[in-house]
Amino acid sequence: MGTVYLNGDYLSADEAKISPMDRGFLFGDGIYEVIPSYNGKMLGFGAHIERMNNGLNELEIKLDYNADTWRKICNDLCEKNQGDNLGIYLHVSRGADTKRAHGYPTNITPTVFAFAFEIPAEPVSDIDNATAYTVSLEQDRRWQRCHIKSTALLGNVIHYQHGAVAGNKETILFNRLEEITEASSSNVFIVKEGVISTPPLDNQILPGITRWLILNILHSYSDFKVQERIISKDELLDADEVWITSATKEVGPVVKVNGKLVGDGKPGAVWQQVQSLFTKHKFDY
Repeated sequence: MGTVYLNGDYLSADEAKISPMDRGFLFGDGIYEVIPSYNGKMLGFGAHIERMNNGLNELEIKLDYNADTWRKICNDLCEKNQGDNLGIYLHVSRGADTKRAHGYPTNITPTVFAFAFEIPAEPVSDIDNATAYTVSLEQDRRWQRCHIKSTALLGNVIHYQHGAVAGNKETILFNRLEEITEASSSNVFIVKEGVISTPPLDNQILPGITRWLILNILHSYSDFKVQERIISKDELLDADEVWITSATKEVGPVVKVNGKLVGDGKPGAVWQQVQSLFTKHKFDY
């Protein structure tokens, strides 16, 4: 992370400073996005900005940045930091007040921060060379507004850390009814007898941009049967394939859940088809 953006200025990362009274620091009172860029081409830019604006509206944070402003910031950061594969992190907090109080203050200016960081090369649809994931499975103990991409991520971090301590790369979550919600930093899909399913969007689930792209691509092909429906924990454990999806994982094949093999313990044939189609069409939207 070399050059960053902070409140209208580009400066080196070690020069960037915010007030300790910033509500993003004190309360996690803010919204963020991460946009992948491959060879200067951003993935799902419009959808990411729309989701950010939706989150800012839910938090009643008023910011006069439009899509063109964000695009210029992203392009500038890619140019200043260089690199073929970059993630662009965008962060807006409510801003700094003169006191710490729970209620939203008035007449303060939002803090806008952004930086670019290296990400892995685009995932491949090769079963033998794919990045495969082992995951943990836990009851979802986060807050009830997970559809907001808030910077207050401690619940997600704890779940992710539990998985990491167990030697896994993610943690898939289920609610009190033992229905799958999402993972700590990903959405979830399963495949059973050729049918692709993912939980429907509600307050328990972040509307992932990669999830949205996958569904758009699959609905354009009549070869696939796709469902947005409730998925039980038992169904996930009995699935032929499990995927976790995110901006950098794309369609991530899961080969083991809580130590139990998924299918034959290798990325599946449906995953290979879908990752191949995702690679082909992901910049179409």
